[in-house]
Amino acid sequence: MSVVGISSTTSNEMSAPAPTAGAAPVYSSPIVPPVSAPPENAKAQNIQVTEKALKRIRSAMQKEGVSAEQGGLRVGITGGGCSGLSYNIRFDSQARERDRVYVYEQEGDKVQIFVDPKSFLYLSGMTLDFEETLMRQGFNFINPHSTKSCGCGSSFTA
Repeated sequence: MSVVGISSTTSNEMSAPAPTAGAAPVYSSPIVPPVSAPPENAKAQNIQVTEKALKRIRSAMQKEGVSAEQGGLRVGITGGGCSGLSYNIRFDSQARERDRVYVYEQEGDKVQIFVDPKSFLYLSGMTLDFEETLMRQGFNFINPHSTKSCGCGSSFTA
């Protein structure tokens, strides 16, 4: 697993390879199901977020002054890196017209995650986790579409 941290100016981009077949991924905390999400169909799966990740997103949003009612965390994919694709995350003041908007609620507080249609192709079924250890701190993208990660861990192939 690789880790991504949020900063107020940029996001470090890292990828995590998909879990090996038959092995269940290990998360730092339980998964929180979305309260509101786009309608599911045969090809579209929800984005899952763990409790620790939601807590960290919520506290970072408050620190940055991002409104929980309109704003949220934008999760996306950009081309580039050793393996071809990189994750990017940043705060956005509102959803765009064609975004998939996922709303999560924890302890009475709401967190929105925005995903553009192109990125959703690579992110459907992904779980966003947050890891905090002595060695590292940041977000883990557990993505079933990731088939290979580069040696430096900053990009992936789908």
